Amino acid sequence: MKGTLLLEDGTRFAGELFGHPGPAFGEIVFNTSMSGYEEILTDPSYRRQVVVFTNPQMGNYGITLEDGESRRPWVEGVIVREESPSPSNWRSRLSLRRYLEEHRVAGLSEVDTRALVRHIRDHGAQRCAIGPADQDLSAELAAQPSMVGLGLAKEVSSEQVYRMGDGPYQVAVLDLGVKRGILRELVERGMALTVYPAGTKAEEILRTKPHALVLSNGPGDPAALTDIIPEVRKLVTSGLPTLAICLGHQLTALALGARTFKLKFGHRGGNHPVSCTTTGKVEISSHNHGFAVDPDSLPPELEATHIDLYDGTLEGFRHRTLPVQCVQYHPESSPGPRDSLYLFDWLKEQLCQSATT
Repeated sequence: MKGTLLLEDGTRFAGELFGHPGPAFGEIVFNTSMSGYEEILTDPSYRRQVVVFTNPQMGNYGITLEDGESRRPWVEGVIVREESPSPSNWRSRLSLRRYLEEHRVAGLSEVDTRALVRHIRDHGAQRCAIGPADQDLSAELAAQPSMVGLGLAKEVSSEQVYRMGDGPYQVAVLDLGVKRGILRELVERGMALTVYPAGTKAEEILRTKPHALVLSNGPGDPAALTDIIPEVRKLVTSGLPTLAICLGHQLTALALGARTFKLKFGHRGGNHPVSCTTTGKVEISSHNHGFAVDPDSLPPELEATHIDLYDGTLEGFRHRTLPVQCVQYHPESSPGPRDSLYLFDWLKEQLCQSATT
């Protein structure tokens, strides 16, 4: 079926519908990873977004149902140059097309994705609609909310407390849209996790006397989470070793007095070079964020530790006196290179030091 992509600025791209026919609405963004589309589709941080893949062929190794980062895909739509209808992979359970159909996610193929990505790069991420070519979606698109001001963490967070892992270290995870890869890396390092819904009060978490805290990734505008920011402040100033990732990083910055802003088209992909200012090393890292922390707004007690070498964006900071490390990118690297796993080792080292003092 002939389909179309309509952008907020009136630009149209033609293609072929696959998956669910739509219509679908969201913020259009692009991801530069060469593989890992199953992990990307199931990343809760993509809530209310339509993802354009820059790699020209998608679906060639199918869907495994084992590599997903959550229980379902969270993207609103998928745009590709070529959709592979016949996956070749012994682990594959079903095709990308079938997966999108089952979860009612719209797909559009045969799109000039190179031209589309250049348009997003030049004009910025914006609202979009996917649907049949003969359907006028302009009025519905105009009624869609902007990503600015949308607090989405509670939409993707777990609804109840759950536990996983069995180890000597009790770690509390605030689920703002946590990826399984983050939980997996923590469990592999001997941490017993208690995962709390996004709206959990700090007092409830601290009452259980955890040994450390993890604030997860998640979607939307961090500044819109006005009820969560005060709770994050109580958590990160508790003195417990804390690792904050992506949205958790942004909320920690806001909780301690810094500001956030929306990037023109964001960072999404598994090939972003980040410089660690404390070691001088460069790590190739996995990203998925449309907002960033303003480095000029960091209060004196916070020190920048990671800088994006593409555009100078702040990618990490630490507290000068408290054991708090925050990073904007994804150290669990699902998908992506494994350069940043040392951040989970840092948390374990903090736990070991606490146990011996």
